[in-house]
Amino acid sequence: MADRRSQPQLHPGAWWLWALGLGAAATRTTNPLLLGLLLTVSAYVVTVCRPDTPWSRSYSAFLKLALAVLVVRLVFVVVLGSPIPGTHVLVTLPEVPLPHWAQGIRLGGAVTAEGLLFALYDGLRLATLLVCVGAANALASPSRLLKALPGALYETGVAVVVALTFAPNLIADVHRLRAARRLRGRPDRGLRGLLQVGLPVLEGALERSVALAAAMDARGYGRTADVPAPVRRTTAVLTLGGLLGVCAGTYGLLTAAGGTYGLPVLLAGAVAALAGLRLGGRRSARTRYRPDRWTPRACLTAASGVAVAALLIMAATADPAALNPGVVPLTAPALPLWPAAAVLVALLPAFVHKEPS
Repeated sequence: MADRRSQPQLHPGAWWLWALGLGAAATRTTNPLLLGLLLTVSAYVVTVCRPDTPWSRSYSAFLKLALAVLVVRLVFVVVLGSPIPGTHVLVTLPEVPLPHWAQGIRLGGAVTAEGLLFALYDGLRLATLLVCVGAANALASPSRLLKALPGALYETGVAVVVALTFAPNLIADVHRLRAARRLRGRPDRGLRGLLQVGLPVLEGALERSVALAAAMDARGYGRTADVPAPVRRTTAVLTLGGLLGVCAGTYGLLTAAGGTYGLPVLLAGAVAALAGLRLGGRRSARTRYRPDRWTPRACLTAASGVAVAALLIMAATADPAALNPGVVPLTAPALPLWPAAAVLVALLPAFVHKEPS
């Protein structure tokens, strides 16, 4: 049996494409069975493939955040009501009268099963999207992702990577300090434990920020090479025009009237934007040490996520009722077979790749 340490690490962009594909699929459905299947698939892949690193422990934090979003969505429906008409009243809360300028808003009143179910479906979709982003954070190394970005996006990528690594490092510091307090026989829970853990955590975050600033300054961060003015203008035109083309093409694909021009405009915009990024990379005077390669396993991982998104978009167009079940009248959602089979394609990374320990 081959040693796992001999396997090269998967390209971080492959994990992000896989996770974004699952997130795009989640936005196309409110069927709780399909959303639960997406959650199960992402959790299984993260359990099998995530490395033993600080950022990989952030997945549980995203799960808690998704649960909090779902609870808040349900609380809002109970307190503020739902636009969905319903006849199955679960409870009637005291209603607070509001002035005439607040028409359309109510506080309290009847809470119906239809309104709660609609809020549950809608909140579960957002929660699934958050969990998919958390899966990408747990599987892909932020520093390696920064190294793989084009030179034109390097400065922006540094800011994004610093933001992405703040929460995982903060969570790792909290676990470390709580474990140290338990070993010393000191309380690590409750208000007292929170106050005594919070100050060292903030101090550690400040020290990391200072160390990061010093390291960036020592490595010449922000210094650019001299590029001729015509190249700079061509880069700006290609990048801006390409992004506008991507936006116009995406809008055309999402509307019925723009179905004929949507795909060509999207492809032309993507090509122009990539060319602009390629030219813009000349301003970044830096080299890459052992850049990550797109191996066959990385291509399969990215393709599985993109395939799930494409198949769910097709299913939403062909049979929207199956992917977006109604709540009036109350009916149990059914599991559409071939969209469910399409979601299972996202399990492919668990069988073709395992991160080296």
